[in-house]
Amino acid sequence: MNILIAGNGGREHALATGIINSESFRSSNSRLYCTSGSAGLDLISKPVNIKPSDIQGITSFAESEKIDFVVVGPELPLSLGLADVLRDAGIKVFGPGKLAAEIESSKIFAKELMNDAGIPTAKFRSFNSEKFKEAFEYINEIKFPSVIKADGLAAGKGVIIVNSKSEAENAINSFTKEKIFGEAGAGFVIESYLQGYEVSLFAVTDGENYLLLPPSQDHKRIGEGDTGKNTGGMGAYAPLLTEQIDGELTKKIENKIIKPVLREMKNRDRKYTGCLYCGLMIAEENGGKEPYVIEFNCRFGDPETQAVLPLIKSDFLDLLLASVENRIEKYKLEFYDKYSCCVILSSGGYPDGYETGKTITGLDNVSDDCFVFHSGTKFNEDKQVITTGGRVLGVTALSEISHKDAIGKCYENVKLINFENCYFRRDIGYRVLK
Repeated sequence: MNILIAGNGGREHALATGIINSESFRSSNSRLYCTSGSAGLDLISKPVNIKPSDIQGITSFAESEKIDFVVVGPELPLSLGLADVLRDAGIKVFGPGKLAAEIESSKIFAKELMNDAGIPTAKFRSFNSEKFKEAFEYINEIKFPSVIKADGLAAGKGVIIVNSKSEAENAINSFTKEKIFGEAGAGFVIESYLQGYEVSLFAVTDGENYLLLPPSQDHKRIGEGDTGKNTGGMGAYAPLLTEQIDGELTKKIENKIIKPVLREMKNRDRKYTGCLYCGLMIAEENGGKEPYVIEFNCRFGDPETQAVLPLIKSDFLDLLLASVENRIEKYKLEFYDKYSCCVILSSGGYPDGYETGKTITGLDNVSDDCFVFHSGTKFNEDKQVITTGGRVLGVTALSEISHKDAIGKCYENVKLINFENCYFRRDIGYRVLK
């Protein structure tokens, strides 16, 4: 089987690692390709010099090279309709079509969908740049803190928590006048602030049935103690403790969120296949726990993927194919009885301005039982690994003992890697350590 991964970040490196370690891949003399590539991906796949968002380029390559299966990693090519074009060409693809991907590419669509389907989410109102005066009037009515979200794709950064009317006014101006998120911020949502703790949950689905991967917890803010600006994610751990998400809460999530959203999407002729990312807030209410949707994403999350996928024991490639071939119900999903922690190493200055081209050392010192997923790297002319992005590496460690042990192992290996102005949070997993 010839397989192509669209995307070249840490998530795609984790997907590629899961694929090449699958028995179905190893036993079938399969080949793996990856768009753009990275210093990590280039070692396990053949790089293809095509951008993930180049729909025609990917389709032409897939047809000429007889690609059997395409796995789409990032949200942008999905929102542009890559999956639809590939399916029209007779090529199997993991990921939702353009209309289904709107569950992430439009926050307004997603919120209205949840409202119509009775899915628990924060109270909200939507606006656009032409109606921003109405938004100024609305903030006189709301309580603070509140949350303002860009409607379109903003690389995980289009969310601003405001603590006062003046902060809300500044945020609205930054969306509509300064256009800090470009056209992604032309429309926006103002919603109430949910109290509780966050959970990231992946549902791999064929549109009818689904399988849940181990729940994880991301750390979005750049600063320790969850302070500072939002990022694409600075680290994650998995699975969550039973105190955080037990069987009863999981059933609530399935019955109140996952089943209704898949049913509503199908009813709207937007059948959803692939990975549905459920970003949840768990609130304490009336002596129990209640789940609310913060956001839906149309793909695997980053960096949660780097923490979750190493826990899968069963054949990962076959799991992806089961989604495409409408046989999720028959797939037997198995996990290792382990704990994982992923810490992201980023370029100093991220998520604002940062420098690239910094030489990375110490990668050979990392222990054999630790994963290093490349988010923004490449080889230079001297075959040295250098930085190319804001998020550079994701270091993932596993433990059979405890979360504390996995976190400790992770940081031991993080300290072995160096590049100029390297920055990472030193408190990933602090909630579970409490």
